Amino acid sequence: MPSGLVALLDDVSVIARAAAASIDDIGVAASRAGSKTAGVIIDDAAVTPSYVTGLSPARELPIIWKITKGSLFNKLIILLPGAILLSEFMPGLIIWILMLGGAFLCYEGAEKVLEKLGGAKHGKTLEDEIADPAKFEKQRVAGAVRTDLILSAEIMAITLNELDLDIWWERGLALALVAVVVTVVVYGAVALIVKMDDVGLHLSEKDSPAVQKFGCMLVNSVPKLLVFLSVVGTIAMLWVGGGIIVHGTHEVGFHLLYDIAHGAEYAVKGTTGALSGVAGWVTYAGISAIIGLVLGAIITFVLHKVFKFEGAH
Repeated sequence: MPSGLVALLDDVSVIARAAAASIDDIGVAASRAGSKTAGVIIDDAAVTPSYVTGLSPARELPIIWKITKGSLFNKLIILLPGAILLSEFMPGLIIWILMLGGAFLCYEGAEKVLEKLGGAKHGKTLEDEIADPAKFEKQRVAGAVRTDLILSAEIMAITLNELDLDIWWERGLALALVAVVVTVVVYGAVALIVKMDDVGLHLSEKDSPAVQKFGCMLVNSVPKLLVFLSVVGTIAMLWVGGGIIVHGTHEVGFHLLYDIAHGAEYAVKGTTGALSGVAGWVTYAGISAIIGLVLGAIITFVLHKVFKFEGAH
């Protein structure tokens, strides 16, 4: 009996070590894959504050919580099962879905650039008058969740493409981990951003001149921060979307874009000495963004000029 118990405990310890190793592999894979979604995450964080613009400050956090729950539902209930089935039975489709999402990012980024350069705005804008706040809030949340579904699909596709896990449930856990972490990071950051001016206003009413000054600084910095996030998000969309197209076309046998981007990267690396790593990466990212901008501009022209499509701004 003792020897049998010892053997059982030994088997349990082996299983536990194997499980721990699997969990560690999942964590590493999720971390590596999650880092590839940076551009989409930044854009998500930059876009979301606009959905509470024009509403009562008391409704800002409840609205963000509603969008957060919708985002988790998108990722864990709608997209996760589909991603697992896709990776298990039709893995060849992943690269095409990834490129479709990359093209969407290029379109979104290019449309923002063209609007900033004086192009026409498409769809409703934030300047529209709010006649029914409750209805407007419901529409705003629904619109945010729909936008999140598209961005979440791209995040899940990028993550799935980067995972190197053979067992389906390990891929599922890694995807779920990335989904939860990304959602918490994005909407936690959004909550901080939209309440920053309220915190600053509260501090500006304190007795201490130093605290008042800090509070005024917070209030004044929020518009600049939102503009900065918008710019960074647009650049990130073009860079990530263009990079996906570059690698995706290479994977399916069209090598021109890949050769141009990586050829320029290696050429810069060879002439910049100690800064070769950073300079090469910036070169590759810049060319990817240019490719994304060109592709996005073409898509924008076709959608708005040829098919007369009007989306939500």
